[in-house]
Amino acid sequence: MSEQKNTTNPILARRKFLQGTAATAVAAPYFVSSKALGNGAFVAPSEKITLGVIGIGPRCTYDMKSILKLPDVQCVALADVQQSRRAKGKKLIDGHYGNSDLKLYRDFRELLARDDIDAVIIATGDRWHAAASIAAAEAGKDVYSEKPCGITIGDCQNISKVFEKTGRIFQAGTQRRSVPNFQKVVELAHHGKLGEIESLYATVYVPTLDNAWLPSEPTPAKKDCDWNMWLGPAPWRPYNKKYVEGRWRGIHDFDSGARLLDWGAHTVDLCQWANQADDTLPISYAATEKNIICEYSNGVQLEIDFLKDPFGNRGPRWTTRLGTCPVRFQGSEGSVETGDEGEIVASSKTLRKEIAQTKRVRGLDVGAHARNFFDCVKSREQTVCNPTVMRRSHMACHAAALSWILGRKLTIDPKTETFVEDEDANRLRLRAARDWA
Repeated sequence: MSEQKNTTNPILARRKFLQGTAATAVAAPYFVSSKALGNGAFVAPSEKITLGVIGIGPRCTYDMKSILKLPDVQCVALADVQQSRRAKGKKLIDGHYGNSDLKLYRDFRELLARDDIDAVIIATGDRWHAAASIAAAEAGKDVYSEKPCGITIGDCQNISKVFEKTGRIFQAGTQRRSVPNFQKVVELAHHGKLGEIESLYATVYVPTLDNAWLPSEPTPAKKDCDWNMWLGPAPWRPYNKKYVEGRWRGIHDFDSGARLLDWGAHTVDLCQWANQADDTLPISYAATEKNIICEYSNGVQLEIDFLKDPFGNRGPRWTTRLGTCPVRFQGSEGSVETGDEGEIVASSKTLRKEIAQTKRVRGLDVGAHARNFFDCVKSREQTVCNPTVMRRSHMACHAAALSWILGRKLTIDPKTETFVEDEDANRLRLRAARDWA
């Protein structure tokens, strides 16, 4: 007997419960105001999505400033292993609502055990994203996960399998799919305005591979910083304050894909989208000193260019003023290039006319992407960055990183998602998880 997916809409279930309670309590006819029905700026409690936060550092704080503005979302709980971050998160969230209702947890499993929480945002360090997302899905929660959603190919595959099995909603935090200028250049590619797509260009940091240990320092009290839980599935190492302050980035045990996914989770994802390749990925990867050349089965080439830093030292193909995470799509009849500053550079007058009315949005506003997630929590439809989209674009990044790490060309079978005749690369698809519990 096949296992049935849990596709229950938690908002609808809560609404029906409250309606049933009201029906048994009130015998006479009564009128319900438009406010109680959720019309206008006010949203009835039964219509609100209850949200829990798992991990609140600078990125999550940025996300929450947009999410807290949504009238149909109520943040009710926060979990973080650091007391100082729990306190800052409570100040932010309770300050917005004008109350002191937010419940705090050191162990996110206590938050997931609550049956009154519909969805969670996961913004821990990278090492925790996959394990926390899977635990949340198995606890019946929908998940918005910051990227990279998995630090290995195996992580990404497991997320996809679990969310398909449980029927929960998942959104990868690759929010540029919800930003107008990136949407427009992809639209031009899809509608043939560039002619036949020939090559795609994505930018990433220069890859790094570091596993040095910082000097050992006294481990703090668990209530102040639960070091064992901070490490989670990552290998054990001695405590150093710099790790919990953000110095974990770039360290292989805690990070993913030689840092290639910091930008690649966005830029490679956009190239995947432009090539209409959400159900596949490039089949070959060859790293050089300056880039990684990838090729799809349809002959389109993806070039992943290394940038020395986020704001400068671009190669001659890149327009510096476009900002972070630039991408470029080249077709037989023209090209377009855009980045986080919102401007689109087009190669012809005809293309410039096409982009003339595109709304320019600067920065990394997560509002539209979060809105898509919460709408899908209600409708149970797939998000724009659902588990399949995430799995394929993340895997392309991981495969490219492994080509750089191993120093040789790799070929992958998109159907089996394994490397062809390369035992080392296939071993590196996974990492052993530490038994931290």
